[in-house]
Amino acid sequence: MSELKKRQLAEIPAGTINPLAFTLSKRDQNVMQMVADAVRHKQVMLAYQPIMQAQNPTKVAFYEGLIRVLDATGRVIPAAHFMSTIENTELGRQLDTLALAQGLRALHENPGLRLSINMSARSIGSRQWNRTLDRWLNRDGLIAERLILEITESSAVTAPEQVVDFMDRLKLKGICFALDDFGAGYTALSYFKDFCFDILKIDGQFIQGIASDPDNQALTAALVSIARHFDMLTVAEFVETKEDADTLIALGIDCLQGHYYAAATTHPHWFVEREKKIAS
Repeated sequence: MSELKKRQLAEIPAGTINPLAFTLSKRDQNVMQMVADAVRHKQVMLAYQPIMQAQNPTKVAFYEGLIRVLDATGRVIPAAHFMSTIENTELGRQLDTLALAQGLRALHENPGLRLSINMSARSIGSRQWNRTLDRWLNRDGLIAERLILEITESSAVTAPEQVVDFMDRLKLKGICFALDDFGAGYTALSYFKDFCFDILKIDGQFIQGIASDPDNQALTAALVSIARHFDMLTVAEFVETKEDADTLIALGIDCLQGHYYAAATTHPHWFVEREKKIAS
């Protein structure tokens, strides 16, 4: 719950009916039910968004697989509409497992694909998640070196020692790690030393409108410099305009992700090509 909502709730006198709390609770219940239904009926999919090389923005560095669910009407619902509600629940672990399974299958079926999959640090201890990973790695030994696991800054700091141990073990298998949404929370520069991520994804609040924001230009330039010192690849999220892209390239960002280049799609080119082959 946001700080604004907490303050609004605190301002309501004790012993009175709390319409805001009721509305929020009802909304969260509806979201939980929607996701639970989607998981039960396997109405879950990945949408794939390309992440472009800054020095050659026509070339894809890798793709990110973003979780989506279908609601009762068949609409595709992005994670932003439900993840904050379910992330700390068992549904969050189930969604992480389904996302991983679909991503690993895509890697297995497309040997030229390099793909990042989101996960919460809370899924590190999930037996189902780990069994899914082990099963696919045993099935296809070439998957690990093309898999990137993205862990958000906010979830990484909940169990830092567990995250470090987890990363150390899986890096031995060739898997890379990205620190996602860096700057969205209470950022600490010690994360660079503590976690040894391979990729730093800079949160969109620093990126959107950066062409006309000297403060965000300075902050992003500093992050690029620090990441380079720690041999981390940098990715700018939410790149929406040519002006922002040009500014980021000039600042030394390695990769660019956003609607300026392409929106996430549930039908990437390799799906379309396979469907054409089947049809012919």
